[in-house]
Amino acid sequence: MTRYILYARKSTDEEDRQVLSIEAQLAELQEFAAKEKLEIVASLCEAKTAKEPGRTKFGEMLDMIEKGIAEGILAWHPDRLARNPIDGGKVIYLVDTGKITHLKFPSFWFEDTPQGKFMLNIAFGQSKYFVDNLSENVKRGIRQKLRRGEWPGWAPLGYLNDLRTHTIVIDKNKHKLIKRIFELYATGDYPFKTLADTANDLGLVSQKGKQMCASMLQHILQNPFYCGVFRLNGEIYEATHEPIITKKLFEKCQEVMRERGRPHKQKTHNYIFTGLMKCGSCGCMITAETQKGHVYYRCTKKKGVCHEKYIREEALADIFKKTIQKVSLSDDWIEKFLAKLENIKQTENQSSESFVQNLKHQVETIDDKLDVLLDSRLEQVIEKSEYLQKKEQLISQKMTIAEKIEQVLNKGNNWLEPMKEMILQVAKVKKIAISGDFSQYRSFLKIIGSNFILKGNIFNFEAETGWRALVEREHHTNWLRRSDSNRQP
Repeated sequence: MTRYILYARKSTDEEDRQVLSIEAQLAELQEFAAKEKLEIVASLCEAKTAKEPGRTKFGEMLDMIEKGIAEGILAWHPDRLARNPIDGGKVIYLVDTGKITHLKFPSFWFEDTPQGKFMLNIAFGQSKYFVDNLSENVKRGIRQKLRRGEWPGWAPLGYLNDLRTHTIVIDKNKHKLIKRIFELYATGDYPFKTLADTANDLGLVSQKGKQMCASMLQHILQNPFYCGVFRLNGEIYEATHEPIITKKLFEKCQEVMRERGRPHKQKTHNYIFTGLMKCGSCGCMITAETQKGHVYYRCTKKKGVCHEKYIREEALADIFKKTIQKVSLSDDWIEKFLAKLENIKQTENQSSESFVQNLKHQVETIDDKLDVLLDSRLEQVIEKSEYLQKKEQLISQKMTIAEKIEQVLNKGNNWLEPMKEMILQVAKVKKIAISGDFSQYRSFLKIIGSNFILKGNIFNFEAETGWRALVEREHHTNWLRRSDSNRQP
């Protein structure tokens, strides 16, 4: 009696595709073997494409046949055995040499005759043609997607694949968390490990529900997809999906990443407030050291003798807490500010049509340059590396202009939205001040000011634009009145 090896294969090992393929093949083949009274000496299954040679189980099957363990193969169809000429040729060669005497397929007829081998060759050829044609159709579809600015793959974290429209849309549950991750990293105060802990605290998880790790966040922060473009095979493309962050924020994160990637002198301690401020007497940086279990901050004295004294970390943090509290406002004041800004936004009608038209003309000019650049590449006037570099520069310029247009059209006067954002930050002051989290103190100080100076127990800095009126607390009440009077018709 002829001994058979049952062979079942599916094209991929992805769980969400062809889940029942092997199970269905096994059921059908076992039923067919029982009906035909075939002796099965081994059953081999694998999830791997037959487009290229190198399948492990397929190789094991041929080895068993060459060793005389079996003389026949039972499979669902010839395309389960081979979709490439090398594997197909091996099967036919074993038939020619008498190693394989029987091939059984529930859906295909075969006999060891010239006509049977001819039909088997045709079946293998059809299988290869199907794969080649499918590959070409897929490539053509991808090229068309790229022309339309559509990402031809699974959406990254923060986006979802809309299977109905075959487009990529924003994930309403996660996109705000992704934006927050970019904002935190842009401050320069969050290394990847700390950022991963923060992301997990915020509830951000991967597409598969796993907690975020440093490598995942680095991949996210390096992906230009989030600012409205994407890169494929080294080439950058304009995207049609809605960006989560601005180009400016993305570039800031890349700058922070480059700075962190430079070799730095290894620190033996991680003090929260080092690298933040300078000595008010000599201008040297303030450093820190641990004495008797407590952290003290002092001048580095690199320029010579300095008579400034040590200050304990808790005392310094208390100074920072009081500084932060200076920019706090009552809930009533915050509501008044927001209402006033909304009123200004609704009533102010700034003529910006000519400015927008000029920006749109610049976009059209860049589009023309991109067309000329593509023609030059197709005619092989320029090298691919030069083409990719110049294309990336032009698309970057176009994105910057597009963001300006959006800002003018959607935000009107460009000071309103930053002011609103500042007021929303003010609303968080009380929570930050009472948190006792020194790292939050540092981050918030860098938001409201720069050029931090410590002299004795006195802490001074230059307040950023928009925060000065709040830092100088005595001017609080006059600010809203001035704003209101300036807007009177």
